[in-house]
Amino acid sequence: MTVKRLALILATVLVAARLLFSLLGSLQEPQVQSRIELYQTDLVLTAAEWESPEELGFSTEQILGADPYAAAQRQYQAADNETTANIERLESQLKAVLLLDNVPAAEQTQRAIDQETQFHYQLQLKIGLLQAIAGNTEPALFAWQRIPATDPVAPTAQLLSQLWQDQLPEETLVQTVEQVQTQLMGWFQRQVLSQLFTIADAPGDLNKLHNLEQQAAETALIKLGIVSALPALGGLIGVGTLLFLLGQWAFKRQDSLLGAPLAMWDTPWDWETTGLVIVGGFFFFSQIFLATVLPIVVQILGVNPAALALRGKALYILVSYILMTAGGLTILISTVKPFRPLPKGWFDTTIASRWPLWGIGGYWVAIPLVLLVSLLNQQLWQGQGGGNPIILLALEAKDPIALLIFWSTAAIAAPVFEEIMFRGFLLPSLTRYLPTWGAIGVTSLVFAIAHLSLAELLPLAVLGCILGFVYGRSRNLLACILLHSLWNSGTLVSLFVLGS
Repeated sequence: MTVKRLALILATVLVAARLLFSLLGSLQEPQVQSRIELYQTDLVLTAAEWESPEELGFSTEQILGADPYAAAQRQYQAADNETTANIERLESQLKAVLLLDNVPAAEQTQRAIDQETQFHYQLQLKIGLLQAIAGNTEPALFAWQRIPATDPVAPTAQLLSQLWQDQLPEETLVQTVEQVQTQLMGWFQRQVLSQLFTIADAPGDLNKLHNLEQQAAETALIKLGIVSALPALGGLIGVGTLLFLLGQWAFKRQDSLLGAPLAMWDTPWDWETTGLVIVGGFFFFSQIFLATVLPIVVQILGVNPAALALRGKALYILVSYILMTAGGLTILISTVKPFRPLPKGWFDTTIASRWPLWGIGGYWVAIPLVLLVSLLNQQLWQGQGGGNPIILLALEAKDPIALLIFWSTAAIAAPVFEEIMFRGFLLPSLTRYLPTWGAIGVTSLVFAIAHLSLAELLPLAVLGCILGFVYGRSRNLLACILLHSLWNSGTLVSLFVLGS
């Protein structure tokens, strides 16, 4: 056995262990989707306060639902149930790692428990507020009183208890307003201020608040239109495209876009070369070597990534991805160098072709298919399975510079590197041993696993299949890069609108 082959086997074992532990670890993490839905719920609550729906020319019920307040209570309660289940699961996990005397794992699990517990009390605070506004004061008071005095939201819970028992706090009105504005945001903040000004008999402040509420409601409706209408429009176009493709296949069979044989590649290397690039150049370098070395380097430089502001975190992620791309492509180029010149069709990026049509058409088709699988997937994992941490950071990104950096990572760096590695190299390499459809399926699964989230496994595998099909038809990497970039850009736009 050669040294190269032995190194590949050892790297494969390490990578497989890393992937397995990361995927199993994601099972203990909440899905990001449930947090995103709460942002959209807050927008719906704000929009429901608008008093001039006739200006729209259609009923707001089409966007907000028949009873947005009851729906918001159900949504928040569902999120709280998931959080409670997460805490119980993490506490069981903590007992297990304590028995094994694994101190680092115990500390990490305890931090996760603390974060979930704090989020649980934040949800309890808002659930109580929703109940109080609906006239159910007793359960609201009970929810607020259960929040321990040591939790950061305890002063807010005490303030809400006083207000909904018609007791103006001992502090002056100005101090109380400042406290509310500091500790609550959006619709919840305005509802508490309305209660406060009513008790304090401040009609002028109530009138100003009402005007602000109407402005916020109108803006919220516009944002909901962007978040809901644009994906719905894309989904309709996607369904229409799918129906056209299926109809063409039914009449033309082998002469249709779906029925025609997919491209094949002349692969001059064997499985060992393929493994060196994917295992070594993508997984080992990025998820083991770089993930270990980069934190040590930045600590030596006196930088703590966890303590960085949002712009700093965005830049750290971008730099990490640039280093990952540079290392991975260096390994790719050096590994395939002995086989140059490569056969025709490898890594083709011809500008003068129809690749934009394939990229945009693939994006439209991906919207309804991935959405359908995501809905089924959410039921499968019941709020578990983790997600991309960049999503929550992007939700908080009100800084245009930070958003631009996030977009550079998600819509440029990630599509270029991942499409070169997965569609440009892995997929054609596998056609030496598999039919093209089989190579697309395996590549899509590896692509999905690389994102280290069980909750994203099925949706990303479907997206990977569409990317593979587009590459098999267009034979142009630019089509896949465009599709991938459009997908990530659409996600970031929705997150920005929700988070803003």
